[in-house]
Amino acid sequence: MSDPLATIPLSAIRVFEAAARLGSFTRAAAELGMTQAAVSWQVKALEQRLDQPLFRRLPREVALTPAGERLARAATEAMTTLRAALADLTDTGEAVLSITTLHTFANQWLAPRLGGFQLANPGMALRLDTDGRMIDLRHEAMDVGIRTGLGDWPGLVAHRMFPSMMTILAPPAVVAALGPSPTPADVLTAPRVGTAEEWAQWFAAAGVAPPSESDEAQARRIAAAAQVLEVAAALANGAFAIASPVLFAAEIAAGRLVQPFEIYWATERDYWLVYPEERRRTKRIAAFRDWLLGQVEADPAAQQAIAARARLSYPRRPTAASDG
Repeated sequence: MSDPLATIPLSAIRVFEAAARLGSFTRAAAELGMTQAAVSWQVKALEQRLDQPLFRRLPREVALTPAGERLARAATEAMTTLRAALADLTDTGEAVLSITTLHTFANQWLAPRLGGFQLANPGMALRLDTDGRMIDLRHEAMDVGIRTGLGDWPGLVAHRMFPSMMTILAPPAVVAALGPSPTPADVLTAPRVGTAEEWAQWFAAAGVAPPSESDEAQARRIAAAAQVLEVAAALANGAFAIASPVLFAAEIAAGRLVQPFEIYWATERDYWLVYPEERRRTKRIAAFRDWLLGQVEADPAAQQAIAARARLSYPRRPTAASDG
């Protein structure tokens, strides 16, 4: 039986895979450094060789036919494997390591430690991305990600770092204003930063009845898209905020923030280091993985959060990811 690949240029498969993945000849052309006309010609030539259409041409985009969908799955898997193999063969450990993560995690926990990683790996440059979009690590130009979730992302190796444990933090003067022996109920009438839903979760964990409408009005809440912004607002405005004591351990240690109660609101969304399964042997990824997990083990705040999470009684959902 003849080999069908012998009659089809690999360049045509590469062009088809990009167009199928991106859903656009124009975007495929931009990624591959070609013209849109060249991409269209390559795809048309492939369709003629296979004697069947792979795309439906729509006014502003293209859509795969059933035959195209079948070929696209195989082409994407093959290209991903080939890229990983080439990366491993050419990897010297001296390159740019691209990291995608969350804004607060990058600002509060990762960035202050990255100098130590670069000292240990002087030949490696770092690129840190804090775009809130969930980046596809198997197909986009990023090496590793640090995400919150259950750890069950298909095709990715996931190492659990520490749990998403939330508590209330405030400037010392705000806590002192509650009196010498404050209780969680005293926080009901204090100024607060964050959403009503977050505060309802924390008050429930503290065994306090939900705030009344008048208490909510008095709280004068500010809500933001990231913990670091809400804590900044709490510091500037003299208020309580709900945040991770792991991510704000430096502020707690310096006395800028106080954690008045050992009461936590926890979700099942832990912090995870993730990267594509097929790239687990890449030197720069392996170096960063070993360094990062070592930093977690050496962080007292992270270990305290892990211990506190273990004491909570509600069950965790099973995950398919590796804890490494």
